[in-house]
Amino acid sequence: MNWPRRIGWRRGVLGVAVIAILALAAVRLIGHIQSDVPEIALVIGEPWEAMRQRSSAKIDPAIPGHVWGRIPKIDARLRFIDPTYGFVTPPARFFSVGFDDERVNNVRMSPQIEPLLLDDALKIVLDLEEQWRKGGWQLTFPEGWPAFADTPQWRAQIQACRASTTYWQAESKYQALLTVACFQDDRHPNEERYLITLALAKPWLK
Repeated sequence: MNWPRRIGWRRGVLGVAVIAILALAAVRLIGHIQSDVPEIALVIGEPWEAMRQRSSAKIDPAIPGHVWGRIPKIDARLRFIDPTYGFVTPPARFFSVGFDDERVNNVRMSPQIEPLLLDDALKIVLDLEEQWRKGGWQLTFPEGWPAFADTPQWRAQIQACRASTTYWQAESKYQALLTVACFQDDRHPNEERYLITLALAKPWLK
């Protein structure tokens, strides 16, 4: 009399196990896909060759004794690997890494593949600021250059193509500039599109 119940119970346990296995496989697959995104992994001041060996996106060697820059060979994201102040950007098409005598000196990039609608640009900007907050970065000029926010005031300022910039600093180690500007995209002549600029280096403003 109890066999049907036992069979049903076993089937239920088996079903839960199968779902758990599939979920674990999906998590691993997502992690694998994310890890396959080409990236430049660096920290300001490190040897250029260490950055090249670590990064999955190819970038040319530095020139000994020169101050210059290189561009990755493919769209790539930035992974800033400082153990305290690290963060990750979306993939970028414009991505320049500067060097000074074979050491990483600065980064200048637009963390996007194409000019974006305002909602999409704000998502990227706000995510970067949230990563910085969690990592202990501080606004350099909180009163004159406040953090971006998804508010009517900020949206109006960006859409009016007025100066929309903020600065963040990690102690005396790094400083970041973040800007959102209007961009005329000929592929979308009837849409408002925006370009994000991220600059990263040792502090240059105090």
